[in-house]
Amino acid sequence: MRNSRFKAMSVSDAAAERVKEIVAAADKPIVGVRVGVKNGGCAGMSYTMEFAEAVAANDEVVEDKGVKLLIDPKALLFLLGSEMDFKVDKLAASFVFRNPNETSACGCGESVAITPASPEALAAAEG
Repeated sequence: MRNSRFKAMSVSDAAAERVKEIVAAADKPIVGVRVGVKNGGCAGMSYTMEFAEAVAANDEVVEDKGVKLLIDPKALLFLLGSEMDFKVDKLAASFVFRNPNETSACGCGESVAITPASPEALAAAEG
């Protein structure tokens, strides 16, 4: 488990409150939310989120606003600098990502094209 001096990602106030609500209502102990990316969708990649019952040895651990995010090391360069938010509108409520590494998104909003941050950007962020 890596617990960085920097935050690979951040969480908005709205996202933090929603994650806290969901974790509190879970029917089993949850240590945090695992965030990542997977191949798929019309733009090439989509964001993933799931409950995490344990921290994996190589997870990047981000704690922000009382919420613990676990990032798989394979997804770290795709998510570096992102903010997770929670949006509510008239027809839907969902988590959204503001990712400086996104290069495009599909029209339906379900997938994105992401260029990974360079290893140099990661090294600079770690200071």
